[in-house]
Amino acid sequence: MTTPVSSTTPGALKRTTRRLDGSALYVFTGLAIVYLLLPVFVIVLFSFNDPAGKTNTTWQGFTLKYWMDPLGVPGLPSAVFLSLAIAFISTIVATALGTLIALALVRYEFRLSGATNALIFIPMATPEIVLGASLLTMFVSIGGPPFFPLSAVTILIAHIMFNISFVVVTVRARLTGFPRHLEEAAMDLGATEWTTFWKVTFPLILPGIVAAGLLAFSLSIDDFVITNFTAGKTQTFPMFIYAKNRIGIPVQVNVIGTIIFLIAVGTVGVTTLARIRADARARS
Repeated sequence: MTTPVSSTTPGALKRTTRRLDGSALYVFTGLAIVYLLLPVFVIVLFSFNDPAGKTNTTWQGFTLKYWMDPLGVPGLPSAVFLSLAIAFISTIVATALGTLIALALVRYEFRLSGATNALIFIPMATPEIVLGASLLTMFVSIGGPPFFPLSAVTILIAHIMFNISFVVVTVRARLTGFPRHLEEAAMDLGATEWTTFWKVTFPLILPGIVAAGLLAFSLSIDDFVITNFTAGKTQTFPMFIYAKNRIGIPVQVNVIGTIIFLIAVGTVGVTTLARIRADARARS
């Protein structure tokens, strides 16, 4: 008499387990992405809302009139343009300084380089409320221009200060696996250090610099806590939203937020493609 063979073999069980593990990974990843982007979808959706009153929290109808006049609220144009100007200038300055610091930390050994590495992370690890209060105390204690009275200049100084750390960390990660043999080959062929930097080094680390700049711009344009401590009577876009929240945030705020989000996503997509192409050229 023969014993029936079980239809479930160890090999089939392992294959089923691997399929379930792979499916679970995709499911959890999808749920995490939906969880992160759900507030953004709500902002985009309610930018087309037509509320009857000042509160834009209940869907009442589709309209495009707020997209036709995204700056049609008193005080909103100046707040948006000021935030964009501060974010742009602070990004340029912080990216330039942070890139140079990252190159120095990766390429050169110098006294107190370890302490410098540790100090770079302090602004990132410090709570924003502590950082903002410290900057306010410093500006008031100086008591003279351009640090006091508080203005857009003090906001700019504060944003450059906390953005430098994020730029250094981002660019340094790009420099970690940098192919130094390409620089050596260029110099063996007669290129000067300056020519080697602009013709070889800079194009290869450019995607990292752009990513650091995008991160700095995003951190600057939406910062509220540190800006609130260092702004004085100046009003940026996040501070405008906070002030309007007491009486009702206008739909134009959702429109501006949607525009900023779309520009950021598009820029990140272009940067990602550029980085992939740069990596492919480096491997070849």
